[in-house]
Amino acid sequence: MWPFKSSRVYLDYAAATPLRIEAARASRKNEIIHGNPGGIHAESVLAKQVLEDARSMIAHELGVKARQIIFTSGSTEGNNLGILGFAEFLSAKKNGLVGTHWIVSAIEHPSVLECFSEIERRGGAVTHLDPDAHGFVAPAVLERALRPETVLVSIGWANHEIGTVQPLRAFSQSIAKHEKEHGIQVFLHTDMGQAPLYKVPHVHSLGVDMAVCGAGKLYGPRGIGALYLSNRISITHMSLGGGQERGLRAGTEAPHLAAGFAAALSAAASERDTEVQRLAALRDVLYTTIRATLPEALRNGTGDTLPHILNISLPKIQAEYVVLALDKAGIAISTRSACNANEAQSHVVAALGGEEWRAKNTLRFSLGLYTTAGDIQRVARELIRIVSR
Repeated sequence: MWPFKSSRVYLDYAAATPLRIEAARASRKNEIIHGNPGGIHAESVLAKQVLEDARSMIAHELGVKARQIIFTSGSTEGNNLGILGFAEFLSAKKNGLVGTHWIVSAIEHPSVLECFSEIERRGGAVTHLDPDAHGFVAPAVLERALRPETVLVSIGWANHEIGTVQPLRAFSQSIAKHEKEHGIQVFLHTDMGQAPLYKVPHVHSLGVDMAVCGAGKLYGPRGIGALYLSNRISITHMSLGGGQERGLRAGTEAPHLAAGFAAALSAAASERDTEVQRLAALRDVLYTTIRATLPEALRNGTGDTLPHILNISLPKIQAEYVVLALDKAGIAISTRSACNANEAQSHVVAALGGEEWRAKNTLRFSLGLYTTAGDIQRVARELIRIVSR
């Protein structure tokens, strides 16, 4: 049940999740702790303890050591710190990035793709991997792209627009084989997105060297995220200051945000299996109900997908108009990622191929913790009414 009094239906959980009760309580409980974790007096020691307890809880959920978790302000900073921090480290070691090769999937979040644009600007060669028509990058496609000079591969675990879940373990195995053949090291970075809500996020099972997640997409407080670093990889700091977070991220830490983040991730783990089944069933009802009246609706992203995302394209509509009309009817959805709002079309859906209208006329419904069966019926009814009109 939605914890706030509202007549509205919120189906934009992929853009931002509400702060769940457990996270709110943990954050509120620790807001009064005003000590700086870097000090040595009692107040600082208490702040440090809260921060490290949260770090340990998050590390437990990811199946790693606490010292391998670096707190950031969110996923965007985590991706920048991981990718560009590695680029800076490599650049210092090799006297520049010329001669290095990097691989990224074409359907990544802008906070990842822009990092690789910067790497290209600095002289690195970048290969973009296209997905198939269903939204998946095949391991064979990665294998063909790997070169002896490849240094880093970045593929998101679960896509933020169409929900496709990529086979990270297969990618890591392909990379390991390539490393052995050429006697080199190639690192694997992933933006975990909202996958930790519905998939067990044990990074060793996934085989990644860097993993990024943000609390604001996982029912935790906004303004905090985490970057996991394996023992194999080294990065350089991207900001100057007091040398917090192993010297990799300057700035006074926020223990109350870290506590809320840890509580949100822990709560998600406790209900993961039931939420996967519940949301997948609601999502499928939404799609079949829409298709019954609007058979021209085309689903973007099929197969192994997150249970809460339904992305469709409809011909002969103005997607923004439909979103605004639904908003007026008390329903919140989106056309694409909020971080891609200025794009004329979805670069993710465009990568799937098909007719031009498909990438322009996208509607993303993303369900969540407080979505009910009644909400689904209301959304389907209003969408059909607006489109048919």
